[in-house]
Amino acid sequence: MFINILLLILGMALLVKGADWFVNGSSAIAKALRIPPLVVGLTLVSMGTSAPEASVSIHSALNGMSDMSIGNVVGSNIFNTLLILGVSSIIVPLSVSKEMKKYDVPVMIVIYAVLILFSFVITPFRLDIYEAVTMLVIFIGYTVFLILRTNRENQRKKKSGQISGEQRAESNAKPLWLSLLFFFVGLAGIIFGGNIVVDNAAAVAKALGMSETLVGLTIVAVGTSLPELVTSIVASIKKEDAIALGNVVGSNIFNIVFILGLSSAISPLTFDRTAITDMAVMFGSGLLVMIIALIGKKTTRIQGILMTFLYIAYFIYIIIRN
Repeated sequence: MFINILLLILGMALLVKGADWFVNGSSAIAKALRIPPLVVGLTLVSMGTSAPEASVSIHSALNGMSDMSIGNVVGSNIFNTLLILGVSSIIVPLSVSKEMKKYDVPVMIVIYAVLILFSFVITPFRLDIYEAVTMLVIFIGYTVFLILRTNRENQRKKKSGQISGEQRAESNAKPLWLSLLFFFVGLAGIIFGGNIVVDNAAAVAKALGMSETLVGLTIVAVGTSLPELVTSIVASIKKEDAIALGNVVGSNIFNIVFILGLSSAISPLTFDRTAITDMAVMFGSGLLVMIIALIGKKTTRIQGILMTFLYIAYFIYIIIRN
């Protein structure tokens, strides 16, 4: 267990440094390619930090472990929304853009509702191939929508003269190849660090007598969300609010429509009645984010404390339930 603890510390160090480089690289790429930071957070960053969830859920689907696949995604989304946004807001209140309020948070809530409809109404306690295809089509559609939004934003900036001003600022920025190097090295650090943390945290937990079910619902779900946690906290400290928020919302959308979509396309996923509670908590956390976004231009530390407290209460509930 001593070796597991050392590897756990190493994994955390990789996560922290990887996230630092990843945020720097993502922000620089956004400026160099004139991609809005929010779109970078919703796509490059969210997909990159969701790599551990994708790995675990797809591996679980291939091995017939449906509960692990579903639990990992739903648990990660609850962690992303309540704890990551909560802790990030406690450190530095985050600005919420009009586009986030108008498009991305409502899309996330609609996707949650679609998942619940599929899971408990259309095919109760099961996700079939038809539902998998529907989710993958939604993922493609949302990605295309983000690309169109980027093009529209660049056209607007071009007409207003913002592009030429940004081009002058870019002359002092780091070269694109260096930004890409930071991005990919940081992403590698996040992915490998996340895998090391999950594997060794699970080993330590089992050595301490925790059941495999409890490990799956807590250690795996939390562990695979560590990249999002570290990335969003680092982004909030660096005042990259769009990346911090975009990372969480984008990851939540990506986890459902791509990871669960692909997992259930590989093999139909079945789950038990306890998933009703977990998906209800996930949906409720999404509504909470929507309410917070609508009542102000920024999150507050009080809201951050509330979200963090709600996650701790849910975590305790999971332990008692299992």
